[in-house]
Amino acid sequence: MEEEMNWKEFLIPYQQAVDELKVKLKGIRKQFGKENLHTPIEFVTGRVKPVDSILAKAKLRNVPLKHLETDMQDIAGLRIMCQFVEDIHEVVRLLRNRNDIKIVEERDYITNKKESGYRSYHMVFEYPVQVIEGEKIILAEVQIRTLSMNFWATIEHSLNYKYQGEFPEDIKIRLKRAAEAVFQLDEEMSQIREEIQEAQQMFSYNQRDKEKNKHTK
Repeated sequence: MEEEMNWKEFLIPYQQAVDELKVKLKGIRKQFGKENLHTPIEFVTGRVKPVDSILAKAKLRNVPLKHLETDMQDIAGLRIMCQFVEDIHEVVRLLRNRNDIKIVEERDYITNKKESGYRSYHMVFEYPVQVIEGEKIILAEVQIRTLSMNFWATIEHSLNYKYQGEFPEDIKIRLKRAAEAVFQLDEEMSQIREEIQEAQQMFSYNQRDKEKNKHTK
């Protein structure tokens, strides 16, 4: 069956969905900037799951290749990084209000962290892409997290790859401890969020003034 799959053709709509969604999400960030408002989106990344990862996950979860489009939610994956936990909730609100996506599932691993200590907010939605044959509905997943949550998750993912999910007990304990430290960091930053945002706005104004002065000289 694997040999029968034309992976390049199969993944084209997913890449199109990722590319379009990245542009749209970055557009939201620019809109906040133009209004001189704090943007809840720090930056956006996206990727299409590699074929070997698709096959490994399909085998692990007993998903037939002919059911990939309906049973695998993260072939098209995006990640939105935020400065503050409050920004995550704002991004979730913005996504819920969009009419170009249809949300099919939400998983709140911030309020309900995973046993490992992992925190993030996941949304799975349907997204229409235009192909030669017409409209094609793609399932995509977006993960929304703070920069510190992303740092922890990136490290945990690397270690998981090394240990194949079977972490030594001391590593597991240290990861949980680090996850709690990340949570405390986000909590502290939320406490002084207004001060930070004010300082960032002042910095932005100064930078714009410098640019204006350069062009007027």
